[in-house]
Amino acid sequence: MELDFERCYRAVDSRDQRFDGWFYTGVTSTGIYCRPSCPAITPKRRNVRFFPSAAAAQGAGLRACRRCRPDAAPGSPQWDVRADVVGRAMRLIADGVVDRDGVPGLAARLGYTQRHLHRMLRAELGAGPLALARAQRAQTARTLIETTGLGLAEVAFAAGFGSVRQFNDTVRQVYGTVPSQLRTGRGGPPTPGGAGTITLRLAYRPPLHAAALLGFLAARTLRGLDEVHDGTYRRGLRLPHGPAQVALTPTAGYVVATLRLADLRDLAPAVARCRRLFDLDADPEAVDQTLAADPALAGIVAAEPGVRVPRAVDGFELALRAVVGQQVSLPAARTTLTRLLTHAAPGPAPGDQPGPGDQEVRVTESASRRREPLDHPAEAGGSGAAGGSGAAGGVWGFPGAEEVLGLPDAAFGMPAARRETIRALARAVAAGEVDLEPGGDRAETVRRLTALPGIGPWTAGYLAMRALGDPDVLLPTDLAVRRGAAALGLPATPTTLDTYADRWRPWRSYAAIRLWRAA
Repeated sequence: MELDFERCYRAVDSRDQRFDGWFYTGVTSTGIYCRPSCPAITPKRRNVRFFPSAAAAQGAGLRACRRCRPDAAPGSPQWDVRADVVGRAMRLIADGVVDRDGVPGLAARLGYTQRHLHRMLRAELGAGPLALARAQRAQTARTLIETTGLGLAEVAFAAGFGSVRQFNDTVRQVYGTVPSQLRTGRGGPPTPGGAGTITLRLAYRPPLHAAALLGFLAARTLRGLDEVHDGTYRRGLRLPHGPAQVALTPTAGYVVATLRLADLRDLAPAVARCRRLFDLDADPEAVDQTLAADPALAGIVAAEPGVRVPRAVDGFELALRAVVGQQVSLPAARTTLTRLLTHAAPGPAPGDQPGPGDQEVRVTESASRRREPLDHPAEAGGSGAAGGSGAAGGVWGFPGAEEVLGLPDAAFGMPAARRETIRALARAVAAGEVDLEPGGDRAETVRRLTALPGIGPWTAGYLAMRALGDPDVLLPTDLAVRRGAAALGLPATPTTLDTYADRWRPWRSYAAIRLWRAA
């Protein structure tokens, strides 16, 4: 990956936060690497090197700056939007695939040999998949050290390290100190909230139009699954090692995330999914600059800067929501989905819920696929959502494809044809024929979706936009998109709108969100 020295150095000299995550500044005279926005004195040119990833900087023998914490910088929007193999690999590594399945599992998901995958990542990022995953483990370990009371050996295995020695060596190399010193300098006790509860900050590139995000999600909440209340979005998650709950509260400069995990090994996947849901790795200034160049959109972009694309924590959940919502109103779709959730909800398995005072890392797989509620004192008995959901008694995760296949006809409450579409979709996802997760091949996924009965271009495009993170999907046949276009004086027929929207590339997904808001 080519990094122009002059451009990067100017960003460092101006401490421009917009470049955090785009590249990392290595200072050879001190042996540390920083964010571009680090408040430290700008290093001399002869002592500076620039790296495309934290892992590449670590590979050059540099340690993370303790002042600006470059390991916690927002992810590069380049990898967030790219549809190529390297972009897909980065999203899968962030979701913990290497920790769970190793490099062979990552290569198999992408359809390449391990050697070729390593070569591509080294060429673009200066580090291979193991080094990238190791950098992520180090950040996860630091979060656990500073926010929980877990023993350091428990932190090591929860963060994905294979041994305590490997954990110690990595922390020493990345942070220039031993793990116990990180805990000594954290400045206070673990955040209260109970065993398995972690509170952290998810940084983003400003601006962020939080009201647009929360309003979109509030209109689609389902009782027992998610809710929006007092500026906070709460929901249940299905993670690789067990269920979880999350509460996300946007604030200036970061989103406060409170995670209640059944298994602390799921911290990295949970963070990746929360960032994905709120589109926190986007570059809003680049998006808004392109859209504002169109006089028809300039006014709404200026009035509402930083509108993001609400994404998804679970591709199958979003797909089922999209199919249920075909040709019916939003309230009707919510009613149908709530009925389905009610039929799918199992009771909690005895012994699967953490008891008071538990702080162990759960390593058994007994609850890994169940959706038992994790009753959280702060969330139980919630007073309801802005969209009318409510989630009293704990928030549940959405049923998986296998669970949906086992539901009776009465659980769906919809025409037989649409019921069969859902089952065909569930079978394809369960069999691995359709990949709706962020590492999926977008073009291939859209092709396979449209081959299923009852799924057309609109549904496939909607899933490409929100589940797969494609930034350039317009949905010109969508009624709300066309109404929004008409309200702004734009062409409102599908063909003419599609042609006109070429000027919004590669950010047509963001234009679609703004047209929905204009409608």
